[in-house]
Amino acid sequence: MKHLIQSTFKAIKSSSKVKIAAISGTRASYQLRYASSDASLNSTTETKKCFKGHGMLAPFTAGWQTTDTSPLVIDKSEGCYVYDINGKKYLDSLAGLWSTALGGNESRLVDAATAQLKKLPFYHSFWNRTTKVSLDLAEELLELFTAKKMAKAFFVNSGSEANDTQLLAYQGETEEEFATRLANNLENLILKEGPETIAAFIAEPVMGAGGVIPPPATYFDKVQAVVKKYDILFIADEALSSAYMPIGAILVSPEVSEVINSESNKLGIDLLHVLYLEKNIVERVRNIAPKFQDGMRIYADSPIIGEIRGTGLIMGTEFTDNKSPNDPFPPEWGKFLYLLIYFRIGAYFGAQCEKHGMLVRVAGDNIMICPPLIISEKEIDELISKYGKALKDTEERVKELKAQKQ
Repeated sequence: MKHLIQSTFKAIKSSSKVKIAAISGTRASYQLRYASSDASLNSTTETKKCFKGHGMLAPFTAGWQTTDTSPLVIDKSEGCYVYDINGKKYLDSLAGLWSTALGGNESRLVDAATAQLKKLPFYHSFWNRTTKVSLDLAEELLELFTAKKMAKAFFVNSGSEANDTQLLAYQGETEEEFATRLANNLENLILKEGPETIAAFIAEPVMGAGGVIPPPATYFDKVQAVVKKYDILFIADEALSSAYMPIGAILVSPEVSEVINSESNKLGIDLLHVLYLEKNIVERVRNIAPKFQDGMRIYADSPIIGEIRGTGLIMGTEFTDNKSPNDPFPPEWGKFLYLLIYFRIGAYFGAQCEKHGMLVRVAGDNIMICPPLIISEKEIDELISKYGKALKDTEERVKELKAQKQ
């Protein structure tokens, strides 16, 4: 570790773009900062109100970040935009955390929440007791789900909780060739373990947090045929809403319901009415998604992008060297950037997006975007433009790092 830090200091001293802002004793992070104007990376020099060293533990956040850097503090929302505590405006291209699909201040939902909180802020559904709004929401969900007739709805607070509940309750190829191989692998695994020992097969329709990875063509057709053959439950894992409160639901088929035999709900009912009846969101997304997908894919030729993938209003970008999915950027670049601030090239891109007034999700060298479903064509143009500016900044940074490497 000592040698790594010493070599990093030497690299820093030789760079005109970076300087040391502070060194705190023997701490491994050494509180290094970018002094370049290329990216603020939440630099305290650009933050009017600083919360560095705050008392909250945050998920997906390194401990040293909460101690050494000031967080981006969001204060209010308007449609597809959010504002930080200093008044700076950002296009929220991840819809909160995949969750504010109707934007940040849909008045119908706010009014519904206010009315319900005044009337009955909480009641449980234990011991065959419940509320009218819970029963109404369950019926509407069952009617809306048309892929297969379902019998019951069980309400939870999140997708993870829904998955846990289901598990506890029931204890060089073409894409199609790849899908066939995966289905064959699944069948072989089922036979190896014994169909009677397998509770269910669970999968996301599109793997969002993993980097917006859609399944290969015909994958689910083939997988469903396998699990049906061995009488294994199939669970589609997805839980996105715009209810502003934690809510999720498990829809249970009649077969499962017979075996089982068996309070955000008012807000949930209003969400369904706004989403499906008044705003016709599904059809709207079908119409506007091609503009989003085509607009984002114009950047596919970038020398630092290995792949752009997505469907509808969800999109993922993977940064790779030499445009090869099997050729990531050098690991030592990641180490170098870690000691300075954040991780890898993807985080640098995320910081540039923030600088240009847009928020994205970063996971390694993967970027994930999923704007609110109410996004307008003008806002899509803005998103694509800001993405392009951040990409140009990141391309320049990669050129600098490659020059230093030589």
